[in-house]
Amino acid sequence: MKQLLPGKVAIITGGGKGMGRASALLFAEEGAKVVIADWDFESAETAVAEIKAAGGEAVAVKVDVSNEDDIKKMVATAMDNYGRIDVLYNNAAVGYSERGRFFMGTVVDTPMPDWDAINAICLKGVAMGCKYVIPIMVEQGGGVILNAGSGNALHSAPGADAYTAAKGGVVSLTRVLADVYGPKGVRVNCLCPGFVLTPMTAEMAQKADGPLAGWSARVPLRRAGEAEEVATAALFLCSDMSSYVTGAILSVDGGRDCQ
Repeated sequence: MKQLLPGKVAIITGGGKGMGRASALLFAEEGAKVVIADWDFESAETAVAEIKAAGGEAVAVKVDVSNEDDIKKMVATAMDNYGRIDVLYNNAAVGYSERGRFFMGTVVDTPMPDWDAINAICLKGVAMGCKYVIPIMVEQGGGVILNAGSGNALHSAPGADAYTAAKGGVVSLTRVLADVYGPKGVRVNCLCPGFVLTPMTAEMAQKADGPLAGWSARVPLRRAGEAEEVATAALFLCSDMSSYVTGAILSVDGGRDCQ
C-alpha cells in the first residue's frame, strides 16, 4: 500500500508519550521523517529509537513549548536535519493528568500562576509553533498545521477552566490561521479528542469518583478512546487525503460532541 507521508518532515510536540507518541510512530510508518519534541527528553529518545528500529527516520529534541527559545530550537532542529517542515502537529498540552503540577479547578479557585502556566503550554505554545513554522511553510510553497484542541473547547466540562479556556483559544486560532494562510498554501486544522486512554490518564480512569467517572456511559460509543484512534485522525488531517480540508475542528470523542 502506498505510504501517505512519503518524504515529509513532521514536527510533533509532546511526541514522546500518549497520543503524540502514537502519532509519531504512525507518521514514521507512513514515510515521514519525524522530529519528536518533548520536555521529557528520555521519552522522546525512546520513541525515536523505536522508529529507527522499524527502519524509519526520526530525531529527538528537548522542548518546553512555553519557552520561545525552545520553540526556535525545535524548528532549527528540523531545518538542520531535514531542510524543510511539511507538518507541524501542535500536540503538547497539560490537562487533568498534570493536576499534580498545576491546579485544575474553576476560574474562581485557580491560582493565577497556574492559570498562566497552563495557558502558556496549551495556547501560547501552539501560537509560537505556528509563528516560527508558518513563514517556512509559506516560503517552501505550503504545509500542514494540526493543532490539538479538546472536547472541553466545544462543550461545558467544569473542573479545569484554565485548560478549557486555552483549548477554546486553540480552536479560534486554528480558524483564523486557516483563513489567513490558506491562500498561501498552508492548511490549518484542529483535533478535539474526548477522553483517551494513555499512560497519563490511566490513574484517573480507574478512580470511581474521579473527573472522568461515568465517561463511557455518557458517550454514544460507550467507551474511552485509544491513542492510536486519535493518531489515525491526525494522519488524515496531515496527509493529502484531506487536501481540501482547512479550518476544520474534528471531534474524536466517541460521539460526545453530538449530544
